[in-house]
Amino acid sequence: MKIKIITALLLAFALPVIGYASGGSEIGALKNSNCFNWYCKKSESGNPPPLPTEFTFIKEYGGYYLDEDATEDDKVIYLTFDCGYENGNIEKILDTLKKHDASGAFFVLKNLVKKNPELVTRMVNEGHLVCNHTSNHKDMTKMTSIEEFRKELDELNDVMLENVGHGLCPFYRPPEGRFNLENLKWASELGYKTVFWSCAYDDWDNNRQMPNEKAMNKLMSRLHNGEVLLLHPTSSTNAAILDEFLTTLSGMGYRFGNLYELTGSSMIEPR
Repeated sequence: MKIKIITALLLAFALPVIGYASGGSEIGALKNSNCFNWYCKKSESGNPPPLPTEFTFIKEYGGYYLDEDATEDDKVIYLTFDCGYENGNIEKILDTLKKHDASGAFFVLKNLVKKNPELVTRMVNEGHLVCNHTSNHKDMTKMTSIEEFRKELDELNDVMLENVGHGLCPFYRPPEGRFNLENLKWASELGYKTVFWSCAYDDWDNNRQMPNEKAMNKLMSRLHNGEVLLLHPTSSTNAAILDEFLTTLSGMGYRFGNLYELTGSSMIEPR
């Protein structure tokens, strides 16, 4: 009788342990398939925003949102632009960048490359990085295999080669900042670094553009060293304020960094 009681007690204590181990693997699997929408907290008093705890795994798989090595002796900001079409403002943005000798990274879509190859060629010729925002701006978390994921990225690179004669730089930004762990792994396996951002504001809706002064105040209040800034170059507000913004940054001692520097990547095209 004592043996049966002892056995029952051992089983009772063992079951939670077994359940916990199983739950741990399930959590790992869930993390792998979970879909996330990138966001970053607002920076305060010039301090970089902390990485949200649910996103800490991005560092393991070639994900970047901030230059954590930036120092007060070398103030740097990374200008990145998500663009899928031209409405006259992208050209204005390029004019301003040229005036300030500032380099940027343009995450483009197939539509822009096919319809405005001369504009994308100008980006390349003026020292900007043309990067992968996917061919068709799909929800990449719905991709079920690396082959399907790769097709969306490769199609854009092929269009670049055909229309511009230049391949994409090895940087990828998921459409609408939507991603999962598998996307990060696949992008890394294909030779891409995934670049998010540490600052952005509501600039993407061309029918609801923010007043210039309000937009400038937002950008300046959130400014921090090592910042990866996301702008949409189709924004009329951005086109109007960029000259003043870059002038102000230069006056504060900032320089405009390059994503190769941010990620420590070699200047080679993705596989």
